[in-house]
Amino acid sequence: MGKDAASGDADVIVVGGGAAGLMAAGSAARQGARVLLLEKNDRLGKKILVSGKTRCNLTNAADLQSFLGMYGPNGRFLHSSFSRFFRPELLAFFEQHGLSTKVERGGRIFPVSDDARDVVCVFQKYLAENKVRTIFNSRVIAVIHDQNSRFTVQTTDGHYQTPCVIIATGGASWPGTGSTGDGYAISAALGHRIVAPKPALVPLIVREQRLAKSMQGVSLRNVRATAFQGEAAAIDSTLMPGLDYGRGEKKIARLPIIESRFGEMLFTHFGLGGPIILLMSLAIVEALAKGSVAVLIDLKPALTKDQLRKRLQADLNKFSKRRIAGILKEYLPAKMIKPLIALSGIDEEEQAHQINAPDREKIIDLLKSLRFNIKLPLPLDRAIVTAGGVALDEIDPRTMSSRKQPGLYFCGELMDIDADTGGYNLQAAFSTGYIAGESAAAFAGR
Repeated sequence: MGKDAASGDADVIVVGGGAAGLMAAGSAARQGARVLLLEKNDRLGKKILVSGKTRCNLTNAADLQSFLGMYGPNGRFLHSSFSRFFRPELLAFFEQHGLSTKVERGGRIFPVSDDARDVVCVFQKYLAENKVRTIFNSRVIAVIHDQNSRFTVQTTDGHYQTPCVIIATGGASWPGTGSTGDGYAISAALGHRIVAPKPALVPLIVREQRLAKSMQGVSLRNVRATAFQGEAAAIDSTLMPGLDYGRGEKKIARLPIIESRFGEMLFTHFGLGGPIILLMSLAIVEALAKGSVAVLIDLKPALTKDQLRKRLQADLNKFSKRRIAGILKEYLPAKMIKPLIALSGIDEEEQAHQINAPDREKIIDLLKSLRFNIKLPLPLDRAIVTAGGVALDEIDPRTMSSRKQPGLYFCGELMDIDADTGGYNLQAAFSTGYIAGESAAAFAGR
């Protein structure tokens, strides 16, 4: 049928052709619904194509309870979706459509081909098989619910009518892929509360930018970063834990500790980045709303302060004629040596035998608790994931349907659901998309 047809242009209209929208459209059409997919870009799955560094981390091998823990308190909302469409069903879906997968470090699951384009191809074939009609370059401006319990979907090139709408527009991160937050205004106009969007999995800007820039590009492995509520100079370094605290961990941190992570990170020209910083970033963003936040970095977490003290003193004694920079080559990447010597206040020309006990303690303190004050995160459009979105208490977790507007459904990152890296965000998108599509088709066919 053409535009403005009285009987409706489709049984179900899906707004957004990302991971959640693609699964929703296919799921609804597979149930026999006439489905129209509206995509603002000129192709489908643009965010899928850049996910996992273009390899597409589809899901994770973690058990269900660990999986749900990766979404924080909101993880319980996904329990119903995961009970019906979880990792086994997702991998079976891809296998049935010719895409084999593999498990890598950390339980991450990728296509064997290491090519995100193959994932998009699966969905293109899936939609074609189920006769989903797709219109590209069509940005949805508004969705209006009329007195006849029908929806009018207004776009930049006309409007369409339907008894069912699935909003799958994503968040507001990666705007180049089409995720520009359009769905928030659409959902709010339909009476839904929006939890303020904020960046998650995002690098952090520090107040000590000159120090960070002096170490720009240095990548650290096997270090521990701990976020504290408070000013960096005031934090008692003895509070630094030896365990991880944060989403997905069994231990709950007590203030002033916010989160603590062990692994890899890096210095940028503006501050801190890399895996463990990204994992802590959402908790830090939320803590910044309450006051100052500091990150302390333990560069030698395998050694206690006492062990490090003995080792450093032995090296100072053994290489007494070496300059302090020469001694620290055994402890730090080359680009970090000068900045840390400057921080310590020690003359970089001093030889090892000239280093007194107070100077030695300054070095040890820097190695065990390098301090930064967090200024703010990079903007939302630079984040990997958007936290916040349509409030979950206004969505039925069993069907993904609106509790306010019959025939309206949500799925994916548009909702107030976000997780750590590792395939968790895509699994949530696929699972909620599948349930939304199935539920919408059932509603339309009543």
